[in-house]
Amino acid sequence: MALALAVGLLAAPVAAQNVPLPKPAPKPRDGGIQLSATTTPTRGPTAGGASSVPPEPVIPDPRRNVPSPLFVTFDAQQKAQAAKVSSYLSSLSTLVGNFVQVGPDGSRTKGDFYIQKPGKVRFEYDEPSPIAIIADGNSVAVRDRKLATQDIYPLSQTPLRYLLSDRIDLLRDTNVVSVTADDVFISVVIEEKQVLVGTSRLMLMIGAKDNQLKQWTVTDPQGYDTTVAVYNLDATKKPDPGMFKIDFTNYSTPPG
Repeated sequence: MALALAVGLLAAPVAAQNVPLPKPAPKPRDGGIQLSATTTPTRGPTAGGASSVPPEPVIPDPRRNVPSPLFVTFDAQQKAQAAKVSSYLSSLSTLVGNFVQVGPDGSRTKGDFYIQKPGKVRFEYDEPSPIAIIADGNSVAVRDRKLATQDIYPLSQTPLRYLLSDRIDLLRDTNVVSVTADDVFISVVIEEKQVLVGTSRLMLMIGAKDNQLKQWTVTDPQGYDTTVAVYNLDATKKPDPGMFKIDFTNYSTPPG
């Protein structure tokens, strides 16, 4: 379940292809400032003055996960709120920032993430975590530097695909079961039902005032939550496309 605990990307078990982790490419010798797979952004306030202090993730009440009704209807205000979230997600082409993750057991990890839509993302966990996650538009690789392995999953079977879609209308393209808002957050809950593994949910939370992504929570079919809060967001930086390349070479198989 490495992927389920890694930024909550996977809410249900799927078959993975396990291959040895390829050796990393050598670091570039030039002094370029473009973000790449071998560089880490300097921590600190963004151009917009955002604080570099990690936020305190909002852990959802586990008692909230009640069965949803067969048919869900939304009033005009809820539809407007869902449209606002859809418009924000669709407006992004790239996004760079930091994250704090809280696992089902309460463990916390931090790191950096880089998004290039459609379908591409990279999550780099801070030490001592050995995990890095790369999505290239079709597949998701969960790399473990300590074990020198990587597991490959279809991007289409991970909730992250909603964040990485080029354009999305949540009410039309997903099964939204809840839309709520207060002075702090607009929250949209998406539900997925699979016959063999059960029901999983994705809760997206957008700032009510600044209209920026704040966090998401993935609930797996067993009811366990993984919450990820993001901060220091910058939608102007252009990550190096090489960050999102997955090496599928299986070096354990002798050539020929």
